[in-house]
Order: sequence, then C-alpha cells, then structure tokens
Amino acid sequence: MNAALALLARDVRLAWRQAGDWLTPLGFFLLVVMLFPLAITPEPGKLALMAPGVIWVAALLAMLLSLDGMFRQDLEDGSLEQLLVAPAPLPLLVLAKVAAHWLQTGFCLVLLCPVAAVMLFLDGKTLSVLMATLLLGTPVLSLVGAVAAALTVALRRGGVLVPLITLPLIVPVIVFATGAVQAASIGLPVAGYLALLAAFLVLALTLIPFAVAAALRIAVGG
Repeated sequence: MNAALALLARDVRLAWRQAGDWLTPLGFFLLVVMLFPLAITPEPGKLALMAPGVIWVAALLAMLLSLDGMFRQDLEDGSLEQLLVAPAPLPLLVLAKVAAHWLQTGFCLVLLCPVAAVMLFLDGKTLSVLMATLLLGTPVLSLVGAVAAALTVALRRGGVLVPLITLPLIVPVIVFATGAVQAASIGLPVAGYLALLAAFLVLALTLIPFAVAAALRIAVGG
C-alpha cells in the first residue's frame, strides 16, 4: 500500500509539472460544450433536454485524449519495467496509476460540470444527479481505458487504437448515466440507475487491475 500511495503521489506531482497534459482535455471539454449551442440551437429548453448527453459525450472524448499517456511515458523512461519487477502487487500499482489519471481528468471534469451546466441551462436538481453519474462513471472509463492503454503501450501508434477498444466497452455506462439524468429531469426516481453505475464501478475495480497487469506484462515482453 505504501508503494501504491508513493506511485500515486509521484504521478500527481509529474502531472502538476506538466500542466498541459491534463489542461488540454479540460479545455477540449469546455470547447465542445460552448460550441454545441452555436451548432444546434440556442433555445434553453432544447439545450437543457440535450445537456446530459452532450456533457457526457464531451467528458468521454476529453478523457480519451489522455488515456494513451497513462503508461507510455513510464515505458519511455524505463520506470514501467521497474513497476513490473517491484515487490508490491502489480494490480495495486496499476490501481494507483488509474487513480492518478482519474484525478487529473475525471475529477477535474466533475468540478467543471457546473460551468457546463450553466452553458446548457441545466437546472440545479438535475445537475446534482449529473455530477453523481460522473463521479461513478468516469472512474470506470479510466479503468476500461487502462486496459486499452496497456495493450497498446508498446505500439508506435497505439494511441489510435485506444478509443476503438474503449468506446464499445463504455457504452453501458453512458446509457445508464444519461438515463439517470433524464429521469431526474422529469421527476422519476434515479436510485436504480445510480446503483447500476456503482455496480459497474465495483466490478471494474475488482477485475480490471488484474487484466491491466497481465496486459502490461504481455506488452513489454515479460
């Protein structure tokens, strides 16, 4: 656990020093949300109706921009091989890497969600449900994306394959997340949707770190 916490702190410090790597996805997210009313319609009622899907798709695309670098920099500087032979369990170290990625992207997107909601005229009650779905869903995206990033880390242009692997696997999360927000907007209960998202997160936390660890061993030839 100490090794995992040290790795998490190291990745967060590196991200803070290289601010462009995590500010770019956030800027992309805001840009997509700002352009959407200009491209579709400025009518508040229609924007509020489409806001959950717009925000979730923008968040998904923004996180995809940063997935390829989750392990690639470690491979280039040689620290990935050190992780593979470290005495600490590799799935635990993988979980620390994923947590660092989520803090840089997913958590920051949740914080930006109120700004996006104002742009799309989303009411406060629906916004709270939207933020809850992002808190539950974006970690799943980071975990699923970690599998794709690990499988393609040794490929020269592996970043092109990461979205192709990740997008089909994350569709159920987007469906239930947007369904929860739409249900909240018309006064229907959302507990079932949130429970399913929480189940997805628990399942991903339980299984995916082991899959990523195996993929990293295969990718680096060890």
